[in-house]
Amino acid sequence: MTLDETKQLYDAHIMRTYGRAEVAFVRGRGCILEDTEGNEWLDCLAGIAVCGLGHAHPAIASAIAEQAGKLIHTSNLYYIPNQAAAAAELTSVCDLDKVFFGNSGAEAIEASIKLARKWGKQHRGGAYKVITALGSFHGRTLCALTATGQAKYQEPFTPLVPGFNYVPYGDIAALEEAVDEETVAILVEPIQGESGVRIPPAGYLRAIRDLCGQRGLVMILDEVQTGLGRTGKWFAHQHEGVVPDVMAVSKSLGAGFPVGACVARGEFGDVLVPGDHASTFGGGPLAAAAVTAFLRTMKSEGVVENAAAMGDYAADALTRLAGSQPGAIKEVRNRGLMIAVELCDPIARGVLTALYERRVLSNAIGDTILRVVPPLVIGREEIDRFVSALGEALIEVRGTPGAS
Repeated sequence: MTLDETKQLYDAHIMRTYGRAEVAFVRGRGCILEDTEGNEWLDCLAGIAVCGLGHAHPAIASAIAEQAGKLIHTSNLYYIPNQAAAAAELTSVCDLDKVFFGNSGAEAIEASIKLARKWGKQHRGGAYKVITALGSFHGRTLCALTATGQAKYQEPFTPLVPGFNYVPYGDIAALEEAVDEETVAILVEPIQGESGVRIPPAGYLRAIRDLCGQRGLVMILDEVQTGLGRTGKWFAHQHEGVVPDVMAVSKSLGAGFPVGACVARGEFGDVLVPGDHASTFGGGPLAAAAVTAFLRTMKSEGVVENAAAMGDYAADALTRLAGSQPGAIKEVRNRGLMIAVELCDPIARGVLTALYERRVLSNAIGDTILRVVPPLVIGREEIDRFVSALGEALIEVRGTPGAS
């Protein structure tokens, strides 16, 4: 179908829950996408931090195709051999012990919160409250939405789920003050993605780990966006040498195939028992094949190490660009290939449009921030192309030439 034909079908049959750019993609390879008209695009968004191995990686395509030819679905009422193999691969990189598979990050968050609340009934006299951070984003289901510390997402859907408190991100004193006898867990992102790649002060996660230990709380980390190599380590909490009690992961976990996981350590892995929680499709044969292929390929191809090196390279290149155009870029923030370019003026959406015109994909957060979360296999030439296009876009939108 052409783009126009696709749009006509959308108008007739798809709910308008997204604002969509004027492009439709039909194939890809690595960091390159091809649209319905045959144009090639540089993808520096990766499906919003999803396609960690890029598009159409042979290992993933082969694993999914082979499994589809054998068995797509049975039920979690029976043993699924490659689900067990996928869980073993996942726990081998995160110092946690047991996995519940769902289909998305929001489902992983839901499972994590349910686990914590049941643990509170068993060990904390029915404590049920969860503290999260202002500016956080944890998903679109009603409970995950309530955990999200942004009123703009919540207001259309009130009343929300009771039992959530919000404190400023990065403020350990505020966390300590918010804990009471009914608190069961603290849920945070190691880096806030949807609010603009907000990196907390050094020691923040360590302080949360200590607080949870002292007050008998469950430490839940939302590593949906930060996990699986995005920050230059397997998981962002590993930068501080801490281990959470429970962790939610998704996005890259299936290399683009929909899958999420709640992962827990020690006693927390045994809280949920038959009848407590379920997912019809969670961890099915096809998803498990994608997970296992993704994790093994990440290891064999050194993708986490590439993310660390290319994150440094991109940050340096973007910092040089900021120096060449005074007054354009306020700050470059990154950990690995989780990057924010904060602009001095509220022109992010105009810059995004100018990048589209150059067939480069990125993402605008609000009026001043560009988020750059490319495939973790990106190389220097592709980063150079992105930085060059961004420089041209800034000049076009601001109407001022760069320094010679």
